[in-house]
Amino acid sequence: MPAYIIARITVTDPDDYKEYAAQTVALAEAAGGKFLVKAGRQKIVEGSAPERHVIVEFPTLEQAEAWYNSDAYQAILPIALRSSERDIIIVEGL
Repeated sequence: MPAYIIARITVTDPDDYKEYAAQTVALAEAAGGKFLVKAGRQKIVEGSAPERHVIVEFPTLEQAEAWYNSDAYQAILPIALRSSERDIIIVEGL
């Protein structure tokens, strides 16, 4: 069953964040992930939302968790944490 990492992000330091964002696609793809959404145009139709949304699909919940917890991702995570405010979840799909 596929799983999705869903991130709601407000970038607080765009220059620093670019270093993180430039590496995520290759790291996810190497772990079996596929970016479906990466900060495209958005239209808020209800409520409020941060400026940036990301959705990454993985074949399984375990693979999504393994990627998030991998040494490679954890090495760049501090960049994201210092240069953005984020809510991230991993959810199983249908």
